[in-house]
Amino acid sequence: MRKLSMDELNRKSVSEFRGSDKIPIIVVLDNIRSMHNVGSVFRTADAFLLQGIYLCGYTPQPPHRDIHKTALGATETVTWQYFATTIEAVQSLREAGYRIWAIEQVEHSVSLQAFDQESDVPLAIVFGNEVAGVEAEVIKACDGCIEIPQLGMKHSLNISVAAGIVLWELVRTRIEAHKTAQAAAGAN
Repeated sequence: MRKLSMDELNRKSVSEFRGSDKIPIIVVLDNIRSMHNVGSVFRTADAFLLQGIYLCGYTPQPPHRDIHKTALGATETVTWQYFATTIEAVQSLREAGYRIWAIEQVEHSVSLQAFDQESDVPLAIVFGNEVAGVEAEVIKACDGCIEIPQLGMKHSLNISVAAGIVLWELVRTRIEAHKTAQAAAGAN
């Protein structure tokens, strides 16, 4: 095995990224404290070519050196918007036709691996505060909650880790659905 060079990775330039079709998923950050977590979510959103990020409440906003330190340039590629409250962001997304799901442990949550998303419907995924999670008022405004199965003693993950797990699973299933649809169209 040989490690690939930067040229072989076919990285998009900033202008190529901005001009690319995005996966219709918006990440909503509900009162996240850590600038490092915010930067990490920017980097994940860039890696998966997501539609954008909504920063809500006291979630830190770029430009800030601690966000940039973790984002590694993703604040220049990923579209983001600020909302004073997460409820405002959710209402805006609802009006735009998004289905909205919180990542939270609640009664009747859907396990991530059982989440059956409609691949043609835009999604907004709400990630909550590092200690308090997603605000109860926001949970009530969502279509439901998705839970990451956890088997150990701890039943919480750092928000940046949770975002990586959830967003990859959502992107992966959309890619598979797209490939299946293309194969079916090619067979006709």
